[in-house]
Order: sequence, then structure tokens, then C-alpha cells
Amino acid sequence: MPEPGSKRGSREAVRVGGAIGEQGLRRLLEGLKAVRDGDFSTRLPQAEDALMDEMAVVFNGMVDRLALFTSEVTRVAREVGTDGKLGGQAAVPSASGTWKDLTDSVNAMVQSLRETTLANEEQGWLTTNLARISGLMQGHRDLRVMATLIMNELTPLVGAQHGTLFLTESGEDGTRLRLVTSYGHSEDPDAPSEFAMGQSLIGQAAQTRRPIVVDRTPPGFVKISSSLGSAPPVSLIVLPIVFEDQVLGVIELASFGEFTAVRRDFLERLMETIGVNLNTIIAGARTDSLLGESQRLAEELQARSEELQAQQAKLQVSNAELEEKAELLARQNRDIEVKNFELEQARQEIEERAQQLALASKYKSEFLANMSHELRTPLTSLLILAGVLSQNSTRNLTPKQVEFAKVIQSAGTDLLQLINDILDLSKVEAGKMDIHHEPFPLRQLLDYVGTTFHPLTAEKGLDFQITVEPNVPDLLFTDEQRLRQVLRNLLTNAVKFTEDGSVELRVKLVDTIVSPSGGLPYESLVAFSVMDTGIGIAEENLDSIFDAFQQADGTTSRKYGGTGLGLSISREVAYLLGGEIRADSVLGTGSTFTLYLPVARFTAPESLDESTVDPVAAERRVLVVESEQNSLLTLLAHGVAADIADSHGSVQVRAVADPSDAFEELKRDSYRCVVLDTSIPGTSVLTFLKRLAEGPDHVGIPVLGYATRKLSAAQDRLLQAHARVHPVQLLPSLDMLRERIMLHISASELESILPPPRQLEVTPDETARVTEPPAGPPRLQGRKVLLVDDDARNVFAISRMLEPHGLSVVHAPNGRKGIEELLSDDGIDLILMDVMMPEMDGHATTAAIREMPKFAGLPIITVTAEAMEGECEKSLAAGASDYVTKPVNAEELLACMERWLAD
Repeated sequence: MPEPGSKRGSREAVRVGGAIGEQGLRRLLEGLKAVRDGDFSTRLPQAEDALMDEMAVVFNGMVDRLALFTSEVTRVAREVGTDGKLGGQAAVPSASGTWKDLTDSVNAMVQSLRETTLANEEQGWLTTNLARISGLMQGHRDLRVMATLIMNELTPLVGAQHGTLFLTESGEDGTRLRLVTSYGHSEDPDAPSEFAMGQSLIGQAAQTRRPIVVDRTPPGFVKISSSLGSAPPVSLIVLPIVFEDQVLGVIELASFGEFTAVRRDFLERLMETIGVNLNTIIAGARTDSLLGESQRLAEELQARSEELQAQQAKLQVSNAELEEKAELLARQNRDIEVKNFELEQARQEIEERAQQLALASKYKSEFLANMSHELRTPLTSLLILAGVLSQNSTRNLTPKQVEFAKVIQSAGTDLLQLINDILDLSKVEAGKMDIHHEPFPLRQLLDYVGTTFHPLTAEKGLDFQITVEPNVPDLLFTDEQRLRQVLRNLLTNAVKFTEDGSVELRVKLVDTIVSPSGGLPYESLVAFSVMDTGIGIAEENLDSIFDAFQQADGTTSRKYGGTGLGLSISREVAYLLGGEIRADSVLGTGSTFTLYLPVARFTAPESLDESTVDPVAAERRVLVVESEQNSLLTLLAHGVAADIADSHGSVQVRAVADPSDAFEELKRDSYRCVVLDTSIPGTSVLTFLKRLAEGPDHVGIPVLGYATRKLSAAQDRLLQAHARVHPVQLLPSLDMLRERIMLHISASELESILPPPRQLEVTPDETARVTEPPAGPPRLQGRKVLLVDDDARNVFAISRMLEPHGLSVVHAPNGRKGIEELLSDDGIDLILMDVMMPEMDGHATTAAIREMPKFAGLPIITVTAEAMEGECEKSLAAGASDYVTKPVNAEELLACMERWLAD
């Protein structure tokens, strides 16, 4: 080791220092190469040389900053390129100069890339959803369905939690916006469901055709609710749906957040697409409506054409029938002239015999009335008590005892039918069976027969047919009820005596037959043939089966039952109708019973030559009285007037809503007839008929009554009673009403075509007593009824029938006692009055009670066993409120009492 300060020592120091500097530079060079190759982990150690040590510190700091910058740039590039994150920023602390510029450039590039990508995504979202929703709307034809689809897709898509859709509707008060569907809309009864143009934000957006955006809505404006709670929205947007400058609707959306610009742009562009689709649906619906209307008009035109053709064919048939009738009338006139002389010779003998028959008929009628009462009075008790027992309401009877009661009731019903048959036969023989000829449709009769006998034949397993030949007239002129009675008897016998096979009703037109009694020949008859494949009748018994209480033989009576009165009554009724019944049968094969009736269709006479028509007759007017304007009866009258306008000239149809106005109208002008709706509420109809009957200037005006609404049983009975007193024809069907109107309009002399209405000799006081029952809810519980009847059995039976319904029954044995009981007991609510009683009968008692002002309105219901003609009129004339016959039907009596006991 050389000593310090020596020359050798200095040279050694220089050599050692140079070795250290060279080593430091070499390390620096290796570090730079490593940095060049991207290795930022190289660090220079601390050197002994001060300069080298400072260079190491600078080198290490530079490498650290370059490593940090490279790491940040690499991280941001990886986030953008690999992870797709566009929000990252390169962070190089204390960077300056070029390093800071590089860092800022990288960050600016990332920000620009993020904004571009976001804009592209928003544009893609907008375009994609526009196309998707537009595709969803394609093919829909229902506005409500498409509106619901739009709100379900659109509301959550734009981040809204509440939405409503309104569509425009045009009405008398202008265009209004009506709520069609909603999304997340709570049911608020105070929230309006429609707006006028310009009303609220909905109407304002529609009027201005521009969107309205409201941010930061006030707390109480509206709330968006769910099961967990509710909160007000932050932003609200209202968008009009416009197509070609026409507002079709408005959409309102509410959100917890503000609507972004891209979502607003999306909504505004979507409104155009929605407008196109809504307009397409509206146009399609309008096209469908126009197509349907066109098809309906075409069908109406076709139907009208067919109707006109049918009317033309009917007119031709009517003309041919008129010619036939003219020939028939000419032949009948000649026959009448031949018979007049013979009739005059026989008249005196007939008058003498008529006096004797009248006296005998009087005695017989009195006998039948008394016998009817004596038979029906115990029968009433029998049927009522048997019915009470069969119901077994106390449940104290055995099933066998209930069956016994039902057998008793069935036997009593059969006995009642026998009594009715005997009375019918007696009426015929006494000449007291009234016949009322009226025109009616054949179809109406056949429907009744089919409805009645199809179930009976089906129960026995028989085939049942109704056959009508083509030449049979559609409209018949006879007593429909009596014709039904005859056909019912014939068909009942056919079903009863046929065990297997078939029963048939055949209707055909017969030109001429000769009466077996030697009378004049009939012409243009309608034959009703009842054919069966039953047991048949021996030829020697064909004549005797029409005698009263006779059947083919004793064996038949025992096997099949019956009294033998049905055919006897049917034959007599047929004679009264101007026809007869003939029988044809083969024993063991079957029978045919044929009813021949001189019935024909009514047709209007041909138009007369203008030179022969009276000017007054040429004024053809019809007055229609119905509560509603241009309703059923008015339209029917106009239809008849149009049908005969070509052959009889124009017809004036006038309509009034109140019967009092009709009476004033009759004072001003002459009318062929009055068409009256008998179901007009109140008493105006009855008052009009009464005034019409009392006015001498209007006696000859025909009144045709038809009920457009169903009448109660009591109302129907009252109206029937008025029809017997006042000049009104009550018609059961529109077909009959149409025919009667046509007859009155087309006739040149009214009395020559239509029979005058049947009049009864009833005093004005008696007429005034016919009143309508009060209307109201039934009240039976706790009411007191006075039962005036001399028969203790009836009193017991009726009391037992009424008491379970909460009624208190007070009894009086005759009329005098009944009046005394009524005067002493102020709690009487209704009177059940028998007719045949000692000391003072029911009619006299009723009249005496009605003379007391205190009891003028007390309901009095006549309950009598007398069933001869005229009993109903006598009861009502005496002052009775209603009428019930014995044997008493419990349901009918209780229903009648409920009507009259109503508040």
C-alpha cells in the first residue's frame, strides 16, 4: 500500500477512481438498454461517487415515472379495448411537460371515444325500439287492444312508472279526449276520465299539437303507488298523437327521474308511428262499418222486393176469391128467395113453439143454476181440503194418506169436469151458448193444437202430425174458442183410444157437400179431419156415439173411462158454428172424425169506380191511440194504408198519445176506425170507452183494441167487462188487428161488412161500478177477511186455506149478518161474498154495501158456484170488485186477494 501523498499513491487513486466511473457508466448503460426493451424494473444502486450517485437517483426517478405512465396508459387502453369501460382516466401524479401532455391526450382520446360510443348506443337504442314497437303494432284492428299494448311496452321502456292514453271522440258537444287505457294508474274516483280540447295539460297538448314537459312536479300533483308505498314523480311529459294535422289522441307519462333528450326524441318520433297505426285502425273500422251498412241495405232491399212480390201474389188470390164469393152470394140470394115463402109459413108455428121452449128453458136454467150451486158447494170443500191434506204442511200424514188425499182431489176434479160438460150441453140445448164470429189466423189455431197435443201423444209414444193443404185460406171467420173446444174433444178421444200408431189433424178445403139432414148444400167449406189408428168403432155404433152419455159399448166405457158427453157437445157446437161433424171408422183399424165449417178468409172489396164512390166514403182516416209516438200500432196502421193505397187511394193515419186527445180528435174529423192500445196505464182507456158510448155522435165508430203489454188477470177481466158494455172489439193478435183495420178502411159501407158490436143493457150506474184494482205490492199478513157464506163446509175449507197465509177470517152466515159484522168491526180489509144465501143473497148484499159511502172502496170478491152465462156481469153490476168461481183454486184466490189488498 503506497503512502498517501506520494506520487505512487496519486496514480493509484486515479486508477481506482477511473475503474469506479467506468463501472457506474456501464451499469447506467445496461439500465438504459433495459428501459429501451420495456423493462422498467431496473434500478441503479447508490454509488460512492457523488456524480454517479446523483445520476443513479435521476435514472431511477425517470424509470419510476415512465413505468407509472406506461402502467396508466396500459390500464386505460385495456379497459377501453378489452373490458369496454369508457369512464377510466390515466392518472400520473406530478406529471409535467411532455408527460402531462401525453397523459392529457390519452385522457381526451378516451373521453371522445366514450362520448362517441354513448351517442352510437343511444341512436341504436332509439332506432331498434322504434322498429320493435312499430312491428308490435302491425296487424292489430282493435283500438283498445293496441292502446294497451303501446302503454305496456312504452312506459317501462322510457323509464316511466305511470302512464295514460286518451283517444279523441267526436260528439254533439265537440271533440273530447276519453281515457282508453293506462299503466300503473291508481283508481281515483275524483280523477277525470275525459277532457275537452284545451282543458288541462291533456287538452292543451292536443290543441297545440306540441309536447308538454313538466319537471319537478309539486308534491300533491299525482302519486305513483305500489304495494310498498307511493311517491310523487319528478318529471311529467304529455305527447299528442297527430296524423296529417289531425289529433288522434294524447299519451301522458310520469317518472321518478327526468326524461333524457334521447328519450324525448324517441317519444316524439314514436308518436308519428303510433299516429299512422291508429289512423289505419280507424280507417279500417270505418271501412268495415260502411261495408256492413252496405250489406244491410242490400238485404233490406232484397227483403222489400220479395215482400212486394208476395203482396202482389196475395192480391191476385184475393181478386179470384172475390169473384168466387160474388157467384156464391148470387146463388145464395136465389136460394133465399125460394126459402122465404117456406120460412114465412113456418114462422107462426115456430113462434108458438118458441114460447113453450122459452118457458121450459127458464125452468131448466133455474134448475141448472140451483144444481150447479148445490153440486159445486160441497165439491169446493172437498177439493180445498183434499189439496190442503195433499200438501201435508204439518208433516203429520203418512205417504199413503197423502196419496189418498191426491186421489180424492183427482176424483173431485173429474167430477167438476163432468159438471162443466153437463152445463155446456144444457147451454146448447137451452140456446144460451153465445157464438162470436171473428176473423183469426189459421196458424194461430194450429199452434195451439200442436202445443196442447204434442206432449200427450209423446207420452203415449204416438206419432202426431198436422197437415194443411195449400189451398186452405190463411184467415178464418168463426168462433175460435168454440172451434178449439170441438177440436180438443176430437183429438182427446183420438189419443185416448189409440194405443200405438199415430194421430193426425188434416185441414183441407172442400168445394161442396150435402147436409145429411136434408138442408141446403154448403159451399167453400174447410174440413178439419182427425184421423187415428186406434180401436175403431163398429158401423152400427157410428150414429149412437153422438148421443149424450153414450160410447161405442159398455166395455169401452169401463176400459177407457169418460162420460160420453164430449162428442155430443162437439156436434151441437158444430151446428151452432154452421157446420157439422161426420164420422168414418173401421173396427180395429182406426177412425176419422171430420168437422166441416163454412169459414172463409176475409178480403177487402175491390176498388169502386170513382163515379160511384161517395165523397165522404172517399175520406179514409184511421186514428191510433198509444202512449209512445210512432210505436207498434202506428207502424202497423201505416203498413196497412200502404198496402191498399193502389186499390183504394191514400189513407190518413193520425196518432195521439192520450185517450182524451183522441176524443177531441173524433169531434174534429170523421174516422173509419180507432186503433186503441188497451194497456195504456191508468183509467184513461176505460174513461174514453165510456165517453164514446155516451156520445150519440160517435156510436157508429168502430174501436179495435189490442194490448201491446201483458195485462194482469184482473185487468183483463175488467176490460172484457167493459167490452160487453162499450163498443170495442178486443183482438188477441196483430194479424187479426191488421185484417180488421184493412176491412174498415176498404169498405164502402161499413155496416154491410162488419157486424155491429154486441150491446148489453147496462145502466150508467152499473157501468160506473166497473173499476180498476189498485196497484201496489201484495200484503196478506195480518189482514182481516169477512167470509159471507151460508155453507159451514165452505167456511171451514176456505178458512183453513187462508189462515196459514196470516189472514184472520171472520164469518157471517148470510148477507144481513155480513152487513152487521161489517158495521161492528172496523178492521175488515176485504169481503169474500157467496151469491146464493138465505134472507139476503150476495148480489143484494154487495149492492147494499156499495150504497154506504164508508165502504165504497172496500174490495168485495164474489165467490160463487153458479156457472151459468151472465154471472160475471151480474156480480160486477152489483158492485163486486172481482169474481172467482167454485171450486176455488187456492193460488187464483190468493193472487186475486193480493192485488186488491195492495197498499
